[in-house]
Amino acid sequence: MSIWRIMVIIALIALVLAWAVVIAYGKGRAAGRLAERESIDADEDAKSLFGDDIPVRPTERRLIEVLPEAVIVTDRNGLVHYASPGSVPFGLVSGKRINSREVEDILTQAASDGGVREREVQLPLDRGPFPSLTGKGIEAGQLRPSNTLYLRVRIGDISDDLYVIFISDMSEQRRFEAVRRDFVTNVSHELKTPAGAISLLAETVTDAADDPDAVRYFSGRISKESARLTELVHHLIDLQRAQNSQGMDNAKRISALAVARAAIADNQVQAEARHVDIRLNANGKPVPVDSSDETAEDKEHAQNLTILADADAMQTAVKNLVENAIHYSPEHTTVAVDVGQRDGNVTIRVVDQGIGIPEESLDRIFERFYRVDPARSRQTGGSGLGLAITKHCVQENGGKISVWSRQGEGSTFTIELPAAESPKESSAGASKRHDTATA
Repeated sequence: MSIWRIMVIIALIALVLAWAVVIAYGKGRAAGRLAERESIDADEDAKSLFGDDIPVRPTERRLIEVLPEAVIVTDRNGLVHYASPGSVPFGLVSGKRINSREVEDILTQAASDGGVREREVQLPLDRGPFPSLTGKGIEAGQLRPSNTLYLRVRIGDISDDLYVIFISDMSEQRRFEAVRRDFVTNVSHELKTPAGAISLLAETVTDAADDPDAVRYFSGRISKESARLTELVHHLIDLQRAQNSQGMDNAKRISALAVARAAIADNQVQAEARHVDIRLNANGKPVPVDSSDETAEDKEHAQNLTILADADAMQTAVKNLVENAIHYSPEHTTVAVDVGQRDGNVTIRVVDQGIGIPEESLDRIFERFYRVDPARSRQTGGSGLGLAITKHCVQENGGKISVWSRQGEGSTFTIELPAAESPKESSAGASKRHDTATA
């Protein structure tokens, strides 16, 4: 072989090696760029959506805590990876697993089709006996704990075999809707019943025009239903006035004992007709119902029972409580009105020995037109507005009203108002404020 041919072969081999190096270099560059892109993507996934310098884990935890919904993260089998603090009261997690069959069913459906599922579920709760049957009982507006939770559950996947459960408590909304439906039903019934009765009785009178006795009887019935309708309208007006009252703007120093005496006097005739005895106490000591029968000792017991309130509103509030106590008490029982002072507050308690109030109704009796026993309420002539008016009268004067009751044992309604400063304390306080301002 000539030298020329050997040189050609060597040149071809060198050329092939050069191409091999170039190709290898190109592949290396591509692989490097791919690795670099993967590294960048990994870095992007590690960054927060809210900024490059935002720490991911603390931000995730804080975001979950401020969400209006509770959050639980699970796999498709209900094994819990994370549960927010807000989910704890719902009791959906036991031993790191979802313990609700309803929630598990929604999770299974979301896992099977990869979509987002949403449903409202009802969960029974075992709260045991109602704890507010001691002391002052339930304050107006305070809700009795429900034995059913209404939860809006929304479930969707957020990663491979990882699902998020959002939980919203709808219990209060469902309760409000039930109260609104009851109100509309009750007010419609209250207005329809006497109006329908008057119409029917008027037709009956016309048909019995030739029978004087029947005319007198049905005319009396018409007058009774008309008076009932008129009373209902007056109570609605009183309720509107109580809601729109000036409250503390019209407040002045008044005696809580005098308010109680005026309320008792307004109901004395009804009490005597039902053979119900009304007793009045001041700071735990019996005092005369009529102020003209007071002795010096009685006046001493009544010291420091002054409040700052609207006299007419407070008399209306106590009058309604005493009236209810009389209507719902058996004959030959006692209604006690106790006025006292404790811890800087003046309290007016109305205690009866009546039929009592069922536990499930205690947090609803201050609602408009709500009746524990509709048949009994209409027999006694109630409109279903007395306690609603009382609540507004008390609250507009800066006070609170609460109820304690047990069926068969009677009820206790308690009005609590801040005690008014004595004239000496008021002038001393004003003088001190004046001295401070001029110093």
